[in-house]
Amino acid sequence: METGNGPKLFRYDLGKKVTAFSTQRQGGVSEGTYTSFNANSFCGDDPAHVSHNRQLLCNTLGLQPENLIIPHQTHHDKVCKIDKEFLKKSENQRLETLEGIDAVMTDLPNVCVCVSTADCIPILLYDACHHAVAAAHAGWRGTVLSITERTIEAMKDSYDTNPAELRAVIGPGISIDAFEVGDEVYETFRDARFPMEDIAKPYPTGNGGEHKWHIDLWEANFKTLENTGIPAANIQVAGICTYNNNDRFFSARRSGIHSGRILNGIMMTE
Repeated sequence: METGNGPKLFRYDLGKKVTAFSTQRQGGVSEGTYTSFNANSFCGDDPAHVSHNRQLLCNTLGLQPENLIIPHQTHHDKVCKIDKEFLKKSENQRLETLEGIDAVMTDLPNVCVCVSTADCIPILLYDACHHAVAAAHAGWRGTVLSITERTIEAMKDSYDTNPAELRAVIGPGISIDAFEVGDEVYETFRDARFPMEDIAKPYPTGNGGEHKWHIDLWEANFKTLENTGIPAANIQVAGICTYNNNDRFFSARRSGIHSGRILNGIMMTE
């Protein structure tokens, strides 16, 4: 196995005592459609490669491997709190706890909470006042289910977070130009009372004047964050389309579901 030289990170500036990032494809040991930095163990990659890549990331972050928290996401709206009791659990107990989780949060320093994406939208949150962070996985289903709003509500309950003081990141994900959807997806967003005039546009198909709907997940999540009370000035948007930048970031629409995943993480330092 090649050793890999460590992941190339796309970093976000959220403050002096917080590290936030999205991994790029370079710097790992995975092969084929997983080339080369894939740290997700739920997408069919060689477990030895995944383990090696995780260690490379921990080396880069100066992090203990047991403090790298990666849930098994299922496009739902469950949020998991990572506390000292969680860290005491066995590996099997941790896996059970993180099954079906699409957002993770913690107030512990040197614990990196992560979500995996490959076209879906990662949301990273930092509460500098109460020293807490969260990561949420907002695909179109999670966006409709208000996973980001539920995460912020969980932070309010656990850490007394005030949304007006939160800093947020909308990381790399599929852009409106690349995200064509069927009428049923459009209707699902409409039924959830999203402002369709702002987040949806008909694109010509080139087939006799027919059009297909495209959804802007960046804008949909931006508006959700604003509606929770986060000032627009506190929301960073990476503005990187995974589908159109598949040489740097994984895209399931481009490469299929049996391909790598971007790891989006956030952690506080002491």
